[in-house]
Amino acid sequence: MYFRGIGTATPAARYTKADCLDAFQKSDWFARLDARAHFITRTVLQRDNGIEARRLAVESLDEVFQIDPNTLARRFLAHAPALAAEAAVRALFQAGLEPGEIGAVVVSTCTGYLCPGLSGHVVERLGLRADVQAFDLVGQGCAAALPNLQLGRALLASNSCQHVLSICVEVCSAAMYLDNDPGVLISACLFGDGAGAAVLSRHPNPAGRRIEWTDSTSLIDPGERKALMFEQRDGMLRNVLTRAVPTLAADYAHRVLNTVLGRAGLRVTDVNAWILHAGGRDVLLALARELELDVQNFRYSAAMLREYGNLSSAFVYFVLEAALADQAPGGWWWLSSFGAGFSCHGALLQVSG
Repeated sequence: MYFRGIGTATPAARYTKADCLDAFQKSDWFARLDARAHFITRTVLQRDNGIEARRLAVESLDEVFQIDPNTLARRFLAHAPALAAEAAVRALFQAGLEPGEIGAVVVSTCTGYLCPGLSGHVVERLGLRADVQAFDLVGQGCAAALPNLQLGRALLASNSCQHVLSICVEVCSAAMYLDNDPGVLISACLFGDGAGAAVLSRHPNPAGRRIEWTDSTSLIDPGERKALMFEQRDGMLRNVLTRAVPTLAADYAHRVLNTVLGRAGLRVTDVNAWILHAGGRDVLLALARELELDVQNFRYSAAMLREYGNLSSAFVYFVLEAALADQAPGGWWWLSSFGAGFSCHGALLQVSG
């Protein structure tokens, strides 16, 4: 399987940490939350947490604090299909393909629910064929990009299609929830909105770099499910985020990496570019310690985190796009995502040039 084209999309509105803190302190929610919640929020939004700005699907930050099931559902329906289609159009353009050449589309999300699913909206907006194979994957959280790509690889290997469109889209502002829990508050300060897309093909792009998926593996431990998850409360999604996440992410990411590198007869030092889901600054620092690498190796993840925040499942598409735009040296690249489950996935890419 080859990556033939990559595309990303975000809402137009950019909000800095200072913007978010100012809006929070002016909102009705500020008075509803306790003094400890105020302290936690100010600390996260005033210290260097690795994030400077986020893109959110609201015209004003006042809208973020309108938290009720109907408002959040409308926000997801209004923006998830549009962002998914925008990223897909860019991926198709880079791939040099027309919509009618796509044989299958796989769409992942965890921040909203539609039935019929998002895939139907993508088919409609892009003008994909009526007989396209369409799949909706939900509930895999920040880790979803790799399972999405793994399904794309299986579809290509089945010879049922030549090209697969892979999309992850998250409208995290449509999964907003606030209370006095530290994990809930930190989540509200970390996540942004966006979509990533990739055109996967049985043959490389003749006009671009050759990016081949060579091997992958996954680890899922349901025993750690409660470390990172969504739960339903008051008809809305409430994010559960615990202090264990950076350590879990680093441990599982190391195990997945060792498995695939071992099969290929490679070492960590053979990896020339790291395409990692960031989670947050503390996660990147934990990964650097666990893998015994300078955190500078994760510069593409850090740069995307600083500018866009945690984009959940869409994040690794942004990192891959950044590495390609920077003409990162070819050779072996490592692509990895982790999240709810607790789950971790990794893939070894071989990149020319």
